[in-house]
Amino acid sequence: MESGVRKEDKSPSFSLNLQQQQQLPSSVKPGPLRKIILVASIAAGIQFGWALQLSLLTPYVQLLGIPHTWAAFIWLCGPISGMLVQPVVGYHSDRCTSRFGRRRPFIAAGAAFVTIAVFLIGYAADIGHLSGDSLTKTAKPRAIAVFVVGFWILDVANNMLQGPCRAFLADLSGTNQKKTRTSNAFFSFFMAVGNVLGYAAGSYTHLYKLFPFSRTKACDVYCANLKSCFFISIALLLTLTILALSYVREKPWSPEGSPGEGGDEEEEEEAIGEAKESVPMPFFGEIFAALKNLQRPMWILLLVTCLNWVAWFPFLLFDTDWMGREVYGGDSSGNADQLKMYDRGVRAGALGLMLNSVVLGVTSLGVEALARGVGGVKRLWGIVNFVLAICLAMTILITKLAQSNRRYTTVNGGTHLLTPPPGIKAGALALFAVMGIPQAITYSIPFALASIFSNTSGAGQGLSLGVLNLSIVIPQMLVSVASGPWDALFGGGNPPAFVVGAVAAAVSGILAFTMLPSPPPDIPSNKMAVTAAFH
Repeated sequence: MESGVRKEDKSPSFSLNLQQQQQLPSSVKPGPLRKIILVASIAAGIQFGWALQLSLLTPYVQLLGIPHTWAAFIWLCGPISGMLVQPVVGYHSDRCTSRFGRRRPFIAAGAAFVTIAVFLIGYAADIGHLSGDSLTKTAKPRAIAVFVVGFWILDVANNMLQGPCRAFLADLSGTNQKKTRTSNAFFSFFMAVGNVLGYAAGSYTHLYKLFPFSRTKACDVYCANLKSCFFISIALLLTLTILALSYVREKPWSPEGSPGEGGDEEEEEEAIGEAKESVPMPFFGEIFAALKNLQRPMWILLLVTCLNWVAWFPFLLFDTDWMGREVYGGDSSGNADQLKMYDRGVRAGALGLMLNSVVLGVTSLGVEALARGVGGVKRLWGIVNFVLAICLAMTILITKLAQSNRRYTTVNGGTHLLTPPPGIKAGALALFAVMGIPQAITYSIPFALASIFSNTSGAGQGLSLGVLNLSIVIPQMLVSVASGPWDALFGGGNPPAFVVGAVAAAVSGILAFTMLPSPPPDIPSNKMAVTAAFH
């Protein structure tokens, strides 16, 4: 991995999170592996909370009274903070002169804000009730206000954590390519661990019994379970963060001093001299300059990536809600029987997401072998985009089968909804698992191709990855705004957005096969080790 700052390179350098500016040159020695593992382990705490967001928060906002049509707007914080907060935090962490180091203050602050945000979200219903919300009304405006504030703080805090963590790993790795690949692999591994833990916690219905105080007059069993999951998430994140920041130290940085972790004083002072001679333009200027000078391969890559994320985001946003509504026939604002069935469907969806994470992790280890087997990364990406399109189309089939096989029972003169037949439940869970395969490719190949194309054109890798990030967050924002009204046009529910996703995935696959350039054959295969994730 080349250094983000080189004396002889005068082109703008913009990284995905601006976290590689002012890194040390190749003379700096990398840190020991145990420090890399400790810092990478923070990803498990970050991803634990993110998994809970994906599996439980969309149903929770509807329990607070936010209509399904408008629930997607709350998720705008993820792409907005990914586009703005990470670059700003990365930019300033590169120049932080705190005596605690460049990255550690931001990581500590991010963990603290996550803790505050999680308590606001978990106790939104209680705070709303104490502020005057009625328990008999569906909409709870004060609770919604508390939740929205907490949720946006949570996403901003997650981005405050993730950017400096990746930058810290880059500092510890120096420019040792093996250490860089190893640190990325450990970060991805701990992300998978956090996903599995988060989805497992989200699928367990009696977790609130560990914290009896979590269930209150304003907070039912579902709400209490969410609180309990967040308590565990906070404990894990704070434990890992405190261990990592206590053991792994940074030397204070200043324009005259020595930054980061690693080599001797003379080498680091020379590195600072080189960094001072290369003065980057403001990061928004770098983005516009990058877009202006993009080569055709990168434009095609951006288009394919954009369509790919238009396909992914509706499912990532409403997957557990789909299980609760369409597959199990529940309703988050219905009667007690419908609410119970909706909750069971959401828990089954959390189990499906856990299976998805396991398949994603296993597939990620075999991306290079799969690419060789099908004749290259271009073909592999095209194939899995068609797999994604088929999976999203299958959600419509499973929805129709679940509706036509809805079962009821009569108890004491009352009719009660039963769970769907085992075959339908198994099919839905299998769909979650299979989608882990294209998801693993989505998290690796686009970033590898951006790196390869930037090498071919002579542009900086960080600049190309920064531009690639725009093709991910902009589709997320568009889908967040449009999916609710689009679904409402067809009577509500999630299938209309999934149909749009299926079409986008198919078009993305066609473009990958027909227009996306193949990478040069002499590029080393270790480029495929690049992975990333977005909120």
